[in-house]
Amino acid sequence: MKSFNIPDFYRSDFISKIKTERKKSDPRKQDFSPTEIRLKGLTLILARHFGFCYGVENAIERAYAALRENPGKRILLLSQMIHNPAVNADLQENGIDFIMDTEGNQLIAWDEVSHNDVVLIPAFGTTIEIEQLLISKGIDIQTYNTTCPFVEKVWNRSEKLSTDRYTIIIHGKPNHEETRATFSHASSNGPAVVVKNMKEAELLADFMRGKRPIEEFLPLFGKQVSASFDPKTDLNRVGVVNQTTMLASETQAIADFFKSVMEELHGKTEVKHHFADTRDTLCYATNDNQQATFELLKSAPDLAIVVGGYNSSNTSHIVDLLAEACPTYFVKDENEMVSAGEIQHFNYHSKTLLRTNDWLALNKPLRVVITSGASCPDAVLQAVMFRLMSFYPDIDRQELDRWIAEKFQ
Repeated sequence: MKSFNIPDFYRSDFISKIKTERKKSDPRKQDFSPTEIRLKGLTLILARHFGFCYGVENAIERAYAALRENPGKRILLLSQMIHNPAVNADLQENGIDFIMDTEGNQLIAWDEVSHNDVVLIPAFGTTIEIEQLLISKGIDIQTYNTTCPFVEKVWNRSEKLSTDRYTIIIHGKPNHEETRATFSHASSNGPAVVVKNMKEAELLADFMRGKRPIEEFLPLFGKQVSASFDPKTDLNRVGVVNQTTMLASETQAIADFFKSVMEELHGKTEVKHHFADTRDTLCYATNDNQQATFELLKSAPDLAIVVGGYNSSNTSHIVDLLAEACPTYFVKDENEMVSAGEIQHFNYHSKTLLRTNDWLALNKPLRVVITSGASCPDAVLQAVMFRLMSFYPDIDRQELDRWIAEKFQ
């Protein structure tokens, strides 16, 4: 896979050594077991896969290229490059301004954007409407278009399904930048609807089965369907794609559910005419990270620390998975770990910051899972790891170096 030129301060020498050695011993990614770093009174359980993915590194490389290649010009990002506060703050400090926030609210008015500006499209992609607006202003939308190729794969799949007269069901969070972009591209070719979870999938199935009156459709799905969507005809043939960072098992469950509904309505022999049996559109990095997380669940952890931006969808799913096994703390950086007696962490579902006391039991050996989302720099995860180690007076960096020397000699 291609390597990218991103600033060294995003990387971690320590973590890079571990990743390099794991890749050498497992080039085909068949071993998802974690790496265990055994220290005095503390075992760090490091996920097999975590941190920057292909799409993120590509986006960061192109952003820095835009700065180098356009001295004196204003560089604009449509919205956050990725969902990580450290990366977005770094880009802003280097002179890149954001046109919108992550919810799509305008920070710079469109009439203030001109053909003299350089505009970057983030890794999530953007809507056809915004693409057309930029083109109408004479702005080049290709040179610094950092849309992840795995997001574009979903768009291509959607186009093929629409051509075959299937309605696109998108499993995603309706307000997420990627889902908004995918919905725009999908609905430009045919009917499309977004379902956030299995509960909404079941509601949609009620209209397929005729169990709910048509009058209830728009109040329930009005903001999540394409224009002129007709549930009486547009739910007769469907195919499922997803926001690439959703939980893979949930996407598959939703696809299987709609297939079973079509079998119920049309019979197993006719289901292929009513349900497009698509392959999963989850990106490789999300899949790898989630598979590695399932292996972490088997490692008998006492607690878990997950590092990432608080608006990161893929990170939130890692948190949800680990929370099934042990107390799990979602932190954006090492500063959230105030002390061994206090940690600040994020509840993604309620969108609130929580404070927990006595979270770290120093009086007994602990097994602590450490991992991060696909938009988190390894340097931030390393800082979290070192912060955790600092609460143990008998552990220092030299002990880590000795572990590396013994493990990978």
